[in-house]
Amino acid sequence: MNAALGEVMEVCLLAGKIMLQGGAEIYRIEDTMNRIARSCAVKEANSYVTPTGIFLSLQGQERDQEQTKFLRIYDRQIDLNKIVSVNDVSRKLGDGELTLQQAHDVLLSLEKSKFLYPFWLQLLAAALTSGFFSLTFGGTGIDFLPSVAAGGLGFLLYAKASRRIAVKFFAEIFAAFTIGFIAYFFYYLGLHIQIDKVIIGSVMPLVPGVLITNAVRDLMAGDLIAGLARGTEAFLTAFAIGTGVAVVLAVLM
Repeated sequence: MNAALGEVMEVCLLAGKIMLQGGAEIYRIEDTMNRIARSCAVKEANSYVTPTGIFLSLQGQERDQEQTKFLRIYDRQIDLNKIVSVNDVSRKLGDGELTLQQAHDVLLSLEKSKFLYPFWLQLLAAALTSGFFSLTFGGTGIDFLPSVAAGGLGFLLYAKASRRIAVKFFAEIFAAFTIGFIAYFFYYLGLHIQIDKVIIGSVMPLVPGVLITNAVRDLMAGDLIAGLARGTEAFLTAFAIGTGVAVVLAVLM
């Protein structure tokens, strides 16, 4: 498939942007971009991705055909459905099922699309998960409903705060503080709950599990800078969660 180098560059960067914002591993992003470039008859493609930016250099069939661009990434959140969708577009483009323009249109539509599941369903899942996690960590039946309430409200406040507060990690601190306060409130009402089990179960939806996993996978793949950066972000997120809970325990307990 022969196409203008600028068009190939735009499609590659758009695919990489969607995957990086969706939480994909670095090696997967680079491989997808390179595959798209090769399927468009680009002579040589070199990509370098970090958690906050994408470098891409393409060389056409002629010596004077070469482009290099950098794309800065600001917002990142976990959306595995978009990652799978971009991979599907890449495969179809390589197999000739899509033209470059069609792939670009699909990616644009995918970039503007919302999460696969509505927010109310995410909130319900977070609340129920909190309750069952409290049981998993040794809680009793009486700990289930307080964990559901604390985990659900904490996740709701985290989602709202992360959209409105530009300061990184403040949303995690605020949500964890709320969870700790609600757990203490139920304890103060006289319910014989295990406050530690309620708090641990309720903060689990906030724990950066995918971020930790991707950091390890990036390190194993040899992407040391990306692995260390994501590992540091995961550590700071966990530290923010611990800080929010510690403030409640230090002040009220």
